[in-house]
Amino acid sequence: METVGTMDVPWNFRFGIVILGDSAVGKSSLLHRFTEGTFEESRQSPLGIDFKVHNMHFDPDIVIKLLLWDTAGQERFRSICKSYMRNSVGCVLMFDISQRQTFDRVVIWHQEVLDYVKPNPMFFLLVGHKSDLAIGRQVRKSEGDALAKKLNMVAYLEVSTKENINVYETFEALTIGIYNFFQKGKITPRDDWHGLTVGAPIGNEPQVTEKSTCCNFG
Repeated sequence: METVGTMDVPWNFRFGIVILGDSAVGKSSLLHRFTEGTFEESRQSPLGIDFKVHNMHFDPDIVIKLLLWDTAGQERFRSICKSYMRNSVGCVLMFDISQRQTFDRVVIWHQEVLDYVKPNPMFFLLVGHKSDLAIGRQVRKSEGDALAKKLNMVAYLEVSTKENINVYETFEALTIGIYNFFQKGKITPRDDWHGLTVGAPIGNEPQVTEKSTCCNFG
């Protein structure tokens, strides 16, 4: 899969994706690195919501427009975030591998999202941020893998926005996962829900194939 520009590109599907997790785990850095290709050490969290649009191109014919919502982790912004959860189909749920408490709160975030979006579907990908740290790790990779499996998430990836490790793969894996669930009939578009919207028809309905084990969803 490759990224393409967002201007005047006919799209076949549009996915709403929300990025959630405690404050200061790196949500803004992840979105900025993915959409802008740069890293800012002192990047500030948004006051409420930040929004980006990014197109991903599955060869040869499928363009998926991603509506990406970066949400503030502070409690006072939670009500704002909820309105964007409801019209999303995918969630990147993040924690900081050097801050154990952010990992412990993943289960709370996960349940809160499920309770709020029901009966709409939501597909999660778990991200452990700051994988570049040589010291200070407080969460083992095996713990992240186990939690993602327990909560039926698409995958668990360890990411470094500073070193640009697994940033693109995060959104690729979640996008492929959502698309494959749609192909299997597990997601039904509705007029009153904008999490997944079908756009221009696909020529030959090509299948998306996974490129690595991180994107194998069964």
